[in-house]
Amino acid sequence: MTELMAYPATTAPPGLQAGSGPSVAATDDLAERAIRVRERIIEMCAGSTGGHLGGSMSLVEILLVLYFDVLRMDPDAPADPARDLLLLSKGHGVLCLYAVLAERGFLPAASLADYGRPGGPFMAHPNPALPGVEMPSGALGHGLPIGVGAALDARLSGSDRRVVVVLGDGELQEGSVWEAAMAASSLKLSGLTAVVDRNRLQITGTTESVIGLEPLEERWRAFGWTVRAVDGHDPGELREALTVPPELDRPTVVLARTTKGRGLPYVEDRLVSHFAKLGERERRRALAAVRTGSRP
Repeated sequence: MTELMAYPATTAPPGLQAGSGPSVAATDDLAERAIRVRERIIEMCAGSTGGHLGGSMSLVEILLVLYFDVLRMDPDAPADPARDLLLLSKGHGVLCLYAVLAERGFLPAASLADYGRPGGPFMAHPNPALPGVEMPSGALGHGLPIGVGAALDARLSGSDRRVVVVLGDGELQEGSVWEAAMAASSLKLSGLTAVVDRNRLQITGTTESVIGLEPLEERWRAFGWTVRAVDGHDPGELREALTVPPELDRPTVVLARTTKGRGLPYVEDRLVSHFAKLGERERRRALAAVRTGSRP
């Protein structure tokens, strides 16, 4: 087992950068980053293969706050053993992950043009060969169990590294998620945080019409987790929920209410946004909508 150094939770380890915090990543600055990230998602969906548009767009503020305000990491040393871990269990949201990694400096933004190229590294689900990508995912239900193992490893190694797992809400219908949730609370893994992208839609319909999840807050509490429910498109609420110290001996789940297809009013909260291969006219329309916030 790799030995990890322990550091005070309020400071970054040497060589790592803590999240830049509200004083640097101000709300206006993060809003501009969100526009750029959504534009890059659109560009990737306009490539030869298309991509999972709606579920990537709903993740934008969640991943930006994590990468700019919360997680300790160094884009120049992405494999630093003391880094915090972000595990994207919701692998079909990878377009957002790629775009945020480029925004954070892990990847050249121009390299995203290779998304979907045969033999290229930018695949439809996370490719751990890329810097900043911690695990392959897409077969849903595996991220939280892996996160439990990583958080337990950190504790046994004497590290204060943080492990954050981002899940889709439809993914919560996987039994492995709840087995992991039960294990995490039993093991008192306070260094583990789950973030649920609660956009209420999955490929076949609404989550509540497929296999109902509500009352979701009460379910997580019943499994022994601290629950924080927030607006998943509000950076301030996300930042507060993700930076408040965890309760002693309890993992934390942040239930982030989001809108599938956020930024594209004509497909927001609609199943049609789930996957898209955009033609040139659709690409221009989407870019204009994201930049202006209106229906072009």
